Amino acid sequence: MPDQDRTPRRLLTGRVSSDKMDKTVVVAVDVVRRHRVYGRLMHHTRKFKAHDPQNRSQVGDVVEIRESRPLSREKRWVVAKILRGGHEEIPIVEPSSVAEKTP
Repeated sequence: MPDQDRTPRRLLTGRVSSDKMDKTVVVAVDVVRRHRVYGRLMHHTRKFKAHDPQNRSQVGDVVEIRESRPLSREKRWVVAKILRGGHEEIPIVEPSSVAEKTP
């Protein structure tokens, strides 16, 4: 019964901007809102520290983070899932093969 009384935990989607800490990533969440007086679109970026126990996410990954209990002084979010990796491998091209193809 206590689960019914609890408010649902928030989910946010953002891009990993730093992974230099152990089991922690910094996720930048971009928010676009319309200004209430001028009607112009305003871009805001908020950074959240999120717990990543296996150190799987890297800089550039798009991740979904979920609100949780306080894990440390600033860490109140957990990486729920990695939606898209920003570190796709780029094929290495040898200079000799490039020189042969050019006329």
